[in-house]
Amino acid sequence: MTPFSPAKLKAFRAALLTWFDKNGKSYPWRETTDPWAILVSEMMLQQTTVASVIANRRFEKFLTEFPDLSTIAEASEEKILRAWEGLGYYNRVRNLQKTAQAVLQDHGGQFPKDATSLLTLPGIGRYTAGAVSSFAFNEPAPIVDGNIARVLARLFDYREAIDSTTGQKQLWTWAEQLLDIESPRLFNSAIMELGQTECSPRSPACLTCPVQTFCQAQNPAELPVKKPRKKFVAIDEHAIFILKNDHLLLAEGTGTRRKGFWHLPLRTAKEIAHCEAAFTSKYTITHHKVTVSLYLLEEDQLPNSLSEGEHFHPVNTLEDLPIPSPIRRIIQKALT
Repeated sequence: MTPFSPAKLKAFRAALLTWFDKNGKSYPWRETTDPWAILVSEMMLQQTTVASVIANRRFEKFLTEFPDLSTIAEASEEKILRAWEGLGYYNRVRNLQKTAQAVLQDHGGQFPKDATSLLTLPGIGRYTAGAVSSFAFNEPAPIVDGNIARVLARLFDYREAIDSTTGQKQLWTWAEQLLDIESPRLFNSAIMELGQTECSPRSPACLTCPVQTFCQAQNPAELPVKKPRKKFVAIDEHAIFILKNDHLLLAEGTGTRRKGFWHLPLRTAKEIAHCEAAFTSKYTITHHKVTVSLYLLEEDQLPNSLSEGEHFHPVNTLEDLPIPSPIRRIIQKALT
């Protein structure tokens, strides 16, 4: 069952596309139909705001370093992590590399056009598959991101949690039913931008919304409904800073959060209890609030011997190493 009658659906699409034609923003990824560039933009924007990507030219800089599938497929993990530094959620760039390798090996270097085939590539979910299919190839593939989910929840006054299984199923059904199959690239861009601008999270501009007459929401600012957020977990870390002949002691990262990166070595509170912290620094990552206490030590003050994976690196090579942005800022502060 469609949410609108055929006539109303046609009018809705026309109103949205007319508005987008006059008001749609020009982004670098909207100026190309290269599936590799579009995939990079979609991966980058999953957990990073448009404003941040634009302000720092992250999209353009990444594509300058990795302009095609071959360049990233053959790159070292250290190089791709360094290029992604500051964007966080580093499995995104690892998946970009795996996807490039899969397209080269299994598809002759040509991206599949349809969303179903794109879904078989590493790290590509339903949204990304639909985005690449519609934006690169103008294929009729629906998409639902946070902005579109908000638009749909308000449009149909949906009062269930949109991040539940039932909620997701309903949103994708509506997205498919509303999609303009004659102009999927423009339609998906338009409904996404509507959520970014007029149908914003806190102050929806209902009076100027191009599809206001189609919207069923009684109190749009209350929507969408989501499940309760996870609570933040507090973490205290004790990092040591040892500089020896212009070489800084760093530790090779392990585990899901640190793999592939270099960090300041950590010690337990008990191991470092006899020392005084020079300063503390705080940062947030995913659902963790981290407080780092930094201890400036001489080598002979080392609480214990070097642990596995700890090595001295020339200070003048730090720029080339993948180091998480919060840790790099701590290092820069300690060096000044």
